[in-house]
Amino acid sequence: MDKNRRFVLKAVASSTALTAVLSACGSTSMVNKLFGNQASLNDDWLKADKIRKNIVLPSFPNKVFNIKDFGAINDGDFDCSPAINDAINTCHQAGGGKVLVTKGIYKTGPIHLLSNVNLHIEKNATLSFVTDPNRYLPMVKTRWEGLELMGYSPLIYAHKQQNIAVTGQGVLDGNADEQTWWPWKGAHKESHWDLIPGEDQAPAKAKLEADAENNVPVAEREYGNGAFLRPPFVQPYECQNVLIEGITIKNSPFWLINPVLCQSVTVKGVTMDSHGPNNDGCDPESCDHVLIEDCTFNTGDDCIAIKSGRNGDGRRLATPCQNLVIANCHMKDGHGGIVIGSEISGGVNNVFAENCTMSSPDLDRAIRIKTNSIRGGLIEHIRIRNIDVGVVKNAVVINCFYEEKLGQGKFNPIVRDVRIENLTCEKILQKPLFFRGTSESPIHDIHLTNCHFNQAKEHSSINEVNNLNFTNVSINGKKVLVSDVSSIS
Repeated sequence: MDKNRRFVLKAVASSTALTAVLSACGSTSMVNKLFGNQASLNDDWLKADKIRKNIVLPSFPNKVFNIKDFGAINDGDFDCSPAINDAINTCHQAGGGKVLVTKGIYKTGPIHLLSNVNLHIEKNATLSFVTDPNRYLPMVKTRWEGLELMGYSPLIYAHKQQNIAVTGQGVLDGNADEQTWWPWKGAHKESHWDLIPGEDQAPAKAKLEADAENNVPVAEREYGNGAFLRPPFVQPYECQNVLIEGITIKNSPFWLINPVLCQSVTVKGVTMDSHGPNNDGCDPESCDHVLIEDCTFNTGDDCIAIKSGRNGDGRRLATPCQNLVIANCHMKDGHGGIVIGSEISGGVNNVFAENCTMSSPDLDRAIRIKTNSIRGGLIEHIRIRNIDVGVVKNAVVINCFYEEKLGQGKFNPIVRDVRIENLTCEKILQKPLFFRGTSESPIHDIHLTNCHFNQAKEHSSINEVNNLNFTNVSINGKKVLVSDVSSIS
């Protein structure tokens, strides 16, 4: 034992060496006794590495299907939809390969991916999507704000496919703007779009929520023409081995990238630049094994929002979003940088986010968890480290009363086991910390280590949190303890 103990003391400085330590000791018990919290954190990030390794990237035969060979014309006016979908069908039937989009502007309607197809948009190529809603019919099975329905086809959609990709250095342009798609949001405090009488999502949204709570079969939840529920841009649904890499997405009707009920999803090197209503950047819902890496977000809503279904519909499917790694991303504008919720009824676990940068006076929150007692859900084992924030309105927010009046629901959320280390915020326009649990279900086990919140304009607010721990935490240059954080501005 003495020999092992000396070996631990020399080796524990690095996570790589820690692996050797655990092997030499035969278990983690001695390491935890000697080094406590740090050993646990290192174990966590070894788990993140394992998640990365277990994500399956799609692979494709070395065959190329140029959409021009199927009749596509790159003048921005010719309707290339038949050519693109013919190329995808032919590629799929031939066993797979690359459907190639070369430079130029290609006007298109919805694109439906099939197994073993890589839709590759080259540099200086643009897929420009039509804005006529009727082109996104017939309806498909989709999810809208966490509720299943039959609705407009997403602009790029796949259902129960495997080994699919959208890659390249080109552009996906949804052409949504103040006159098209976005007005369906209706009146809103942030609205800068034109309101169109009679075209408002609110009535259909309320009916869909009621349908879900009343367990109306999904096939009977028809919300196509006249419902005004905007489609997401890219939505693989119940798919396996998905890659979205390199592209730029702009002017989306709704959420930009929204994998639902998928296994092994990689979103890498994507630029998301869209400032419309509900223009979340990347929203994995009820997915298992997801990597979001090297992406840039400049969005009208949350940059990354991890979700798992809304209210009763989320509890019916009972599928958490789990085993996610977020790394080396940059967030600009948005309601939140790294967000969990609010459609979170199926739960979230094993989220690892590291080495990200954020900065904008129009970034509302850096780190955010949002839920309520109507959503419910179990949110646990969240690990965040090495986050550099320039300007932000609020730094870290955990809110169990999101969009809810006190006592409105009966499904108290559980939020526990959240660790944040090496987070630095240079300028906070409002609050450094806002934690709000419930008396029935307090937030549990929140650990902040080496976190520094500078130039904060307002006090923090901490309510209903059990086992909140600070290690080397400062606000406005002054080291603070849990007992006095709410009085430091």
